Amino acid sequence: MADRIKKSVGLYIHYVSIHVRSVMEYKTSFWLTVMGQFFMSFNVFLGIFFLFQRFHQVEGFTYQEVLLCYGIVLMEFSLAEMYARGFGEFPGMVRRGEFDRVLVRPRSAVLQVLGSKFELSRIGRMFQAVVMFFYGVFKSGVEWNFLKILTVLFMLLGGMAVFTGLFWILASLSFFTLEGLEFMNVFTHGASEYGKYPIGIYGNKILLFTTFVIPYALVQYYPLLYLLGRRTHWIYMAAPLLALLFLVPCGVLWRFGVKHYTSSGS
Repeated sequence: MADRIKKSVGLYIHYVSIHVRSVMEYKTSFWLTVMGQFFMSFNVFLGIFFLFQRFHQVEGFTYQEVLLCYGIVLMEFSLAEMYARGFGEFPGMVRRGEFDRVLVRPRSAVLQVLGSKFELSRIGRMFQAVVMFFYGVFKSGVEWNFLKILTVLFMLLGGMAVFTGLFWILASLSFFTLEGLEFMNVFTHGASEYGKYPIGIYGNKILLFTTFVIPYALVQYYPLLYLLGRRTHWIYMAAPLLALLFLVPCGVLWRFGVKHYTSSGS
């Protein structure tokens, strides 16, 4: 089992290295794309900035606390979109009949799909997220200790799992329909947008939905309360780890889709 995991990780790293070498063949295009990614998310930052010029708090959260929150969410989304982009491109793979080749290869289909695309240009968005995060770290007044640093790591891990799961659902649904999948953007790109504010401000119904259905709140709102000292129970720190369970139904849906897959030809 350990040897199989090692080979799978090695193969994925090989996939990534191929994509990186390919992108670096056109360095000017790559860096222009990185800059474009940076300025796209910069517009969202400006929206937050101008809002807090008018209102000094949003449901009790300050400008610095919101930037800390949004910086973490944007990091989660950027990392997931970087390495899980293969799921996002998967509908095209099904449409072109390329998934047939994946199934006949002696490697995991999930690994091959993940390795089919690696979006290195997302480091532009990632850079802005890091800047906002560290600004929030130093200005929000959080008293940092080992447990709070661990909480941030849990948030990143759980958030990456949630967004990866959403991309995985998108890929799974393409087994049944190739049209109208744009609605999934509400849960992927949309979440990175409305996730810039603590989810609790949107009301109890949204909070319940994002706790028990699509667990954004587990990787954003609850651990944020722990970071800010508004909650002290350990469950708020560990909440992002519960979000890892979201991958289970995503995997079940994927297996169901593969089982009922019918070749679309070439």
